[in-house]
Parts: sequence; structure tokens; C-alpha cells
Amino acid sequence: MISIKERLIEAFLFLCSFLTVLITLGIIFVLASETIKFFGQVSFIEFFTETEWTPLFANKKFGILPLVSGTFLVTVIAILVALPLGLTIAIYLNEYANQKFTAVVKPLLEILAAIPTVVYGFFALTFVTPLLQKFIPGLSGFNALSAGLVMGVMIIPYISSLSEDALRAVPKSLREAAYGMGSTRLQTAFRVMVPAASSGIIVSVILAISRAIGETMIVAIAAGQQPKLTLNPLNSLETITTYIVQVSMGDVPRNSIEYSTIFSAGMTLFVFTFLLNNVSFWIKRKFQQKYE
Repeated sequence: MISIKERLIEAFLFLCSFLTVLITLGIIFVLASETIKFFGQVSFIEFFTETEWTPLFANKKFGILPLVSGTFLVTVIAILVALPLGLTIAIYLNEYANQKFTAVVKPLLEILAAIPTVVYGFFALTFVTPLLQKFIPGLSGFNALSAGLVMGVMIIPYISSLSEDALRAVPKSLREAAYGMGSTRLQTAFRVMVPAASSGIIVSVILAISRAIGETMIVAIAAGQQPKLTLNPLNSLETITTYIVQVSMGDVPRNSIEYSTIFSAGMTLFVFTFLLNNVSFWIKRKFQQKYE
């Protein structure tokens, strides 16, 4: 028979799970209800096709594309930095480094994810940007390049740690079989281990992308707050999260159309991250079924 203690533990665990689902549904309800009010005053087509975003100006424009392009640009730069570095670190720790070195270095790498993002933001503004200006004289003081580079450093642990765990989960028999066929350590790493752990690696990259899309302080401090429809990393720009912070400072009256824009922008951001997380779940499940 199940004891009362076990039933209480089971009930507590169920309550915790139910609470997280309830909070998520509450967030979705608030975003959806306010977004519906927003689209009662602004055309859905204008929101997704207009190339200007000036809801706080006298001549109001409600095109989300400048914010989406800014978010996309900074995220791409961050992934271009984090993916090769993170994957290289993961392969080295799993295939080349000894266990003592891995036990010391891996926690140190994960500290990067624990550093407050406001510190990264000021690091990008006061160190990375002046350094880049020595090589790129026309670089703006606020730009997407420095913000993306520093954000890429910040999300390296998401890729390196999860990818290293995925590589470590690959059966040792595959590695030993590759060595038995005469493969070198490098060939074994890239032709056997990485393909076998590809599901975990892809999931780590998608999670890192989701983290980069939702980043606020780095882009708010280093990239500027100018919504521009541009793919030039040397220009200042504004992301979705930066705009939400800008409006949430308290200068915009509640229940106004300007205030409602943060919910429409937040819903757009939520949809992006929701789709990415579901893609990662689908990829992981597909590869698990493949190897079962």
C-alpha cells in the first residue's frame, strides 16, 4: 500500500507541475487579451507589413518589422559566435581533455551564464565597442555588432554544456568501433560522435537561439534604441525586448494605444520562442524514436 507520506509527496509534485502550467496559461491570457485590444485599433496587416515603428511619436506607425529585423540580426551574430566556439569546446572536453580538466573547466564555463546581463551590456558598451572602433572607424557608439558579439559569449555555455552532455551520452561502443576501423581521434569526433549526438546539439543551439531572442539588457545598453529596418550590424537598432523595456519605464499612460504595443510585441516574441521550443522538442523526439 502507498503510505500517506508518499501520497503527500505525489500531491505536492502534482501541485508544483500544475502551478507552472497555470502561470503559463495566465501569461498567455494576459498577452492575448491585451493584444486583441491592440488589434482592435491597429490593422493586423499594417502590424506585419509596415516598415516603420514609431508608436511613441506624433506620427504613429505600428510596423513591427524594424524590431523583428533588429532581434533577428543580433541573434544571428550571437549564434555565429557561440556555435563554433561552443561546439569546439564541447568536442575538446569530451574527446581530448582528461576528466580532471573537464571537471574544472566545465563549471567555469557555466559561470558565464550566471553573470548578470547588465554587466555584459556595459562590457560591450565600454570595452568591445571602443575596441571595434579602432578597426572600424565609422562604427556607431551603439551598434548591433558589439551587442551580438558579447551576447554570443554569454550563450556559449548553453551550447557547450548541453552539446558536451549529448556527446557524453553517445555509447562508447561507437567510439571504439571507429578506432577499430582505423579512424583518428579527429575523424571519430566529427564523423561519428557529432552525427550520433546531433539531436542534442541541435536542441542546444535552438535553446541558445531562444535565449538570445529574449535577451534584454545587452541590446538595451549596447545596441541603442532606434528602430531601424536594417541588416547592417554597424548601425544602432532596437529589438523587441528593448522596446518593451523602453515603454515599461513609466512614461506611457496605461490603457493607451502606446501602452498596448508592449503586449503585441510581447506576444510576437512569445510566438517566436514557443515555435523554437516546439521545434527543439520535435527534433529531440524524432531522433530518440530513430535510435530506439
